[in-house]
Amino acid sequence: MTGIEVLELTKEYGNFRAVDHLTFTVRPGQVTGFLGPNGAGKSTTLRLVLGLSRPTSGSALIGGKAYTTLKEPMRQVGALLDAQSAHSSRIARDHLLALAVSNRIEARRVDEVLETVGLSHAAKRRVGAYSLGMRQRLGIAAALLGDPEVLILDEPSNGLDPEGIVWIRDLMRRLAREGRTVLVSSHLMNETASFADHLVVLDRGRLLADATMQDFIHAQVTPSVRVRSSDDALLLSVLAEHGHEPVPDDSGRWIVDNARLEDVGPITAAAGVPILELSSQEATLEAAYFALIANEDGRAADRTPVAAAGGVR
Repeated sequence: MTGIEVLELTKEYGNFRAVDHLTFTVRPGQVTGFLGPNGAGKSTTLRLVLGLSRPTSGSALIGGKAYTTLKEPMRQVGALLDAQSAHSSRIARDHLLALAVSNRIEARRVDEVLETVGLSHAAKRRVGAYSLGMRQRLGIAAALLGDPEVLILDEPSNGLDPEGIVWIRDLMRRLAREGRTVLVSSHLMNETASFADHLVVLDRGRLLADATMQDFIHAQVTPSVRVRSSDDALLLSVLAEHGHEPVPDDSGRWIVDNARLEDVGPITAAAGVPILELSSQEATLEAAYFALIANEDGRAADRTPVAAAGGVR
């Protein structure tokens, strides 16, 4: 199957560097979440991968080839960057049919993708009469039209109702299970956590993280355990003997930071501590993401006075 390779990719607009020597790989068989704050360089990177902008240096390859060299690109790469790109006066089915003809895709495929995205009933309506969510589904249909091995989706759940969000989540997972490469840019942390296997995180055009979802969360947020006992004195004594300093929460439980169940469970059992509750406090992608961005902002702030002193702006 086909993957995406980004190698030392750089894009400058005058004195502004939007993408800064970016290197990462998007592999088949998994959904990769593409995260970063506004202005991080995500959209610019996607445009570079899809040949819509030319890099200042470096490369972005799909299956070892630049997108611009692909003869029938929709057969290999499906992309959703702007759901508003379809002309409002064109009938939805005709919009897809024109795309199909341009890439030598059979007309029957148009009806198949309309069925897949739930727009068969509205295939003969003009795009201008579509709601935002329907336009989004039409854009996804266009991305799926060539049955591509690579999908690049920018905010695919934008405008979708709750049912639609569940649908696109399941669709992306299914495509990955089929061995396809799925790269999804999103601002929605909780939603990304529900479908992504791997994460690529940018800030200021630079790569901050390239890791599995679990590894990323564990690297940014220390694990903790929630424990409740009928003998707090014994519990605290045993935990203190093993270097833990639990703090109480508002519900009568104790929170043991930087610890996992396998750290707390055996020592309290061996000491005969009566345990009423013992559970891990799962860190979220949102917490991990903001911890990383905050640390990066702090490092950037620390660097600013030095740069200013040297006359660099």
